[in-house]
Amino acid sequence: MKLSQNLWKVGLMAAAVLPAWSQADDVVKVDPAIPAYEVVSGVTGNLNSIGSDTLNNLMTLWAEGFKAKYPNVNIQIEGKGSSTAPVALIEGTAQLGPMSRAMKSEEIDQFEKKFGYKPVEVKVSIDALAVYTHKDNPVKGLTLKQVDSIFSSTFKAGGTAITKWGQAGLEGEWGDKDISKYGRNSASGTYGFFKDVALLKGDYDASVKEQPGSSAVVQGVASDLGGIGYSGIGYKTSSVNAIALGSSPDALFPPSYENCLSGDYPMARFLYVYVNKNPEKALDALTLEFLKFVLSQEGQEVVVKDGYFPMPAEVAAEVVGTISK
Repeated sequence: MKLSQNLWKVGLMAAAVLPAWSQADDVVKVDPAIPAYEVVSGVTGNLNSIGSDTLNNLMTLWAEGFKAKYPNVNIQIEGKGSSTAPVALIEGTAQLGPMSRAMKSEEIDQFEKKFGYKPVEVKVSIDALAVYTHKDNPVKGLTLKQVDSIFSSTFKAGGTAITKWGQAGLEGEWGDKDISKYGRNSASGTYGFFKDVALLKGDYDASVKEQPGSSAVVQGVASDLGGIGYSGIGYKTSSVNAIALGSSPDALFPPSYENCLSGDYPMARFLYVYVNKNPEKALDALTLEFLKFVLSQEGQEVVVKDGYFPMPAEVAAEVVGTISK
């Protein structure tokens, strides 16, 4: 495993060569080296999860699978945005804080101020933050400079405002079609990640239509011929295209698992669940077993089922080792 130059910014462990098990004919498979989950005795109680909307479906599917193994466990899931996760962990209203971005330094500082130690970051899946267009839009890909020119008002990538599809290279009847922009609200980790990576920490253009959830972004684009928006790859439908992205017109890469692992796709990221674990103590059995289930063969098959990308076995094993101490 190596740390890809492109993905260093998001902390994604990338494989130098795509393992043979991970993708064949565009079918993503879970690394067979990830162990199956083993049920243990004495796991009961209530789990609360507050945080990312991007992870909402995944958390729900994981909860269903876990509850099937432990009928005496109850799990409540609330997904209103990644920024709600640190607050919930600090206030003790949740044991699980799913986030689609890494926790900010000021959020970690606030947590540490209360507890005297930092929260534990648990990588649970890989996502390609996709840029979506209407299924009938002929555009195949955009450079990050063009993406910044479409979504930002500050143009930190060095471009100028792009408001019509003709400025993005389309011709004929598409050339004069207005671009309609869809995005997330500021409570969203996806909003923050896109701002950092695609807009180079610049400002969003005021014309971006802020949506309350990931699916709403995709639905907006699907119903708008000139639409463009960004959302997790798990929310892709047949009504939209997830276009290729890159640094130059001759180096555009689609949001595939292979391109995420290699670092070629520029908006790959980990998805996280943060937990409150005192380094002097073991994590409580209920939280630990849930996370071990998430990072097991069965849990990662749920990831694939929901349209996201599974963890490489080496990374998953490292994470399990950290939370099991």
